[in-house]
Amino acid sequence: NLLSLKYKIQSLDWVHNVITILDIPLLDNSEAPLQERLKNFVTLKDDKVDKKRGFEEILNSPVFRNFVISEDGNTTGIIVYLKQDNGLKNLEGSSKKIIEEYKDTLKKKNHQNIIEIREVIKTYSKDTKIFLGGIPMIADDMMSFIKNDIIVFGIGVLLFIIATLWFVFKKIIWIIVPISSCLFSVIIMTGILGLLGWKVTVISSNFIALMLILTMAMNIHMSTRFLQLKESNPTKDIPELIFLTVNKMFWPILYTVLTTIIAFLSLIFSEIKPIIDFGWMMTLGLLTSLIITFTLLPTLISFVPQENISLNKYKESFFITFFSKISKNNHKIIFLITGIIIVLSLIGINRLEVENSFINYFSKKTEIYKGMKLIDEKLGGTTPLEIILKFPKKEKDEDDEFDDWEDDNDQDEEKYWFTKDKIDRISSVHNYLDSLPQVGKVLSFASIIEVAKTLNNNKPLGTLEMGVLYSKIPESIKTEIIDPYISLKDNEARISLRIIDSQENLRRNDLINKINYDLKNKIGLDEKEFKLAGVLILFNNLLQSLFKSQILTLGLVMMGIFLMFLILFKNIKLSLIGVVPNFIAAFFILGIIGLLGIPLDMMTITIAAITIGIAVDNSIHYIYRFKEEFKNLNNYDETLSLCHSTVGKAILNTSITIVFGFSILVLSNFIPTIYFGIFTGIAMLLAMISVLTLLPSLILLIRPFGK
Repeated sequence: NLLSLKYKIQSLDWVHNVITILDIPLLDNSEAPLQERLKNFVTLKDDKVDKKRGFEEILNSPVFRNFVISEDGNTTGIIVYLKQDNGLKNLEGSSKKIIEEYKDTLKKKNHQNIIEIREVIKTYSKDTKIFLGGIPMIADDMMSFIKNDIIVFGIGVLLFIIATLWFVFKKIIWIIVPISSCLFSVIIMTGILGLLGWKVTVISSNFIALMLILTMAMNIHMSTRFLQLKESNPTKDIPELIFLTVNKMFWPILYTVLTTIIAFLSLIFSEIKPIIDFGWMMTLGLLTSLIITFTLLPTLISFVPQENISLNKYKESFFITFFSKISKNNHKIIFLITGIIIVLSLIGINRLEVENSFINYFSKKTEIYKGMKLIDEKLGGTTPLEIILKFPKKEKDEDDEFDDWEDDNDQDEEKYWFTKDKIDRISSVHNYLDSLPQVGKVLSFASIIEVAKTLNNNKPLGTLEMGVLYSKIPESIKTEIIDPYISLKDNEARISLRIIDSQENLRRNDLINKINYDLKNKIGLDEKEFKLAGVLILFNNLLQSLFKSQILTLGLVMMGIFLMFLILFKNIKLSLIGVVPNFIAAFFILGIIGLLGIPLDMMTITIAAITIGIAVDNSIHYIYRFKEEFKNLNNYDETLSLCHSTVGKAILNTSITIVFGFSILVLSNFIPTIYFGIFTGIAMLLAMISVLTLLPSLILLIRPFGK
C-alpha cells in the first residue's frame, strides 16, 4: 500500500520526489564490511532485505526515530518534494503587476495540486488514517478560510442588519433604504481594493463585515434623526427635513468617523504588514461610507413615499428607562462599579501575554490542526529552530593528526576537518538541546556519528576514520543525511530541532532566552560562535513586537481622540467626560483577556484601539445631543431623560447591531478571528452601558455646561 501510494504521488507532474520509510538506507542489514554496506546499501523495498531487522534499525535510529517514524512504530511520515519553479526568478526586474499576476497563477496551481493530492490520499484512506500537512497545504487552506469568512461574515451581518432595521423601524422601506446605502459602500470599497491591487489577508478578511456594521450605525443615526425631526416638524416638506437632518447630523457623524479613522490609522504603527494594510483598508472604507451616508442616503430618503415617513410608535424601551433612572439616582453605585472595573482591568492587563501556538489558531476539526497535532505528538514537533555553530577559521588540536597535510588538496582538507574539538562541541550542544522538555526531534552531525558508532560495534570513530569515511560515503547519502548538517566550506555545523508547539505552558521567548544563556554559560560558547534562526525566531519576534505595538497604538488612539474631543466641544471637562467611559471599556476588555489567560495575537491586539474608535461614536452623539437640548431646556435631569429617549435609543440600536454583527465572526475556522468577534462585541456592549450610565452620571456630577 505504501509503495503504491508513493508511486501514485510521484506520478503527479508537479512532484519532484517522494521519500517514505521504504527509501531509507539500511546500513545494518548484513554482516558485510561497512564500506561495502555504504556503497551498496539496501532499503525496505528491496526483495532480499531482512524486513524485520530493517524496520528495527529505522525504529531505533537516532536520525529517523521521531522523524519519519513514531516511537511506537504506528505512524510514519511521507515527504513530498515539489518541483522547483524558477518563474519568479526569471521575472526579476519585471513590473510589479506581472510579478503579482504570476504569484496569483502559482496560488491557483498550488490549490489545484492540493486538490489532486487529496484525491490520491482519499483512495488509500479506507485502511489507514492519512493527514496532509506542510506549508503549501496550510497556505491553501488559509486562502479557503479567508474566502469562506468573507462570504459567511458578509451574508451573516447583512441578515442581522435586516432584522435590526425591522425591529427599529417596522417598515420594509426603512430596511431597503439603509441596506442599499450599505451595500453601495461595500461594492465601491471592494472595487477600490481591486483597482489598487490590495490583497485581503486573514486579518483584513472581516473588512466587509466591519464596513457593513459601521455604515449601518451611521445610517441608523441619520434615519432615526430624520424621522424624529419629521415628528416634531410636521409642517415642513421632505427636502427641508432632509436638509435639516444633514445639517444637524453632519458634525457628529463626521467626528465619529474621524475618531474611528484615528483608531484604525493607529494600526499603521504596528510594524506588522497585514495589520498596517488593515488600518489603511478600513480608513479608506470609512471615508467611502461617510461620503455615501451624506449623498446617496439622503437621495434615497427623498424617494420614500410620504405615508411611510413616520416614527414607529413602540413602547418605551425598558433598557433606556432603566439606564436613565440609574444615571439620575445611583451615582455612588455607578462609581463603585467603575472603581471595581478599573482595579480588575489593571490586574488583568498585568497578566497579559503574547505567548501563542500557531496550532491553536485553528479549529480542532480542521485538517491543519489534525495534521500539526499528529506531527507534534508522533513525529518530533512542528516549529523549526536552527542553531548554527561557527568554528574558528584555523582550528588545531594540540595533538592534531593532520599537521603534515596542510598543503594537500581539498579532498584531504575534508578529511582533517573532523577534529575532536568540533565533534565534541556539536555533540554537547546536541545533547543539551535534546534534554529540554519543550524540544522534540534534534538532528545534527552528532546523530550521524551515533549511527556510525552503532555500525562500528559501538566503538567511537577516531577523527581520521571519520574523515576517511566521509570521503567514501556515496553522494546520494551525503546529500540527504550529512550535507544539511555540516558545511566544510563555511566551517559551520547546523543543529536542526523542532519545538512541540501543542505543549501546554510553552513559553517561546523564555525558551529562546534560556538556550542563548545556556549556550554561553553552560556550554561555554562565545556569542560569535553560534546563531539561532528559523521559524520559531520569526514567530517569536512577531509576537514580541505585538506588545510594543499595543502600547503605541493605544497611546496614539487615546491622544488623537482626546484632541478630537477638544476641537469638537472646546471644553476640557467635557472632553475628559467623553473619553473616560470608552477608555474604561477598552481597558476592561484587555483586563478580561488577561484574567482569562488568553494570549494576545495579531487579531486580538487590535481590539482595544478599535473598541475606543468605534465606542467613542456613542459618546459624541450623546454629548452633542445633550449640548443641543440643554440650550432649550436648561435643566440637567430633563435633558438627560430627553437624550436617553431620543439619541439613547439610536445608541442602543446601533450598539446591538454592532455587538451581534461582531458575533457573526464566531463562525470562522480561524481562532483569533473568533476571539476578535467575541471580545470586540463584549467591549462594544460595555461601552454602550458605560455611555448610557457613567457618562450621564459624570455630566450630572461635573455639570460641564454651567449650573
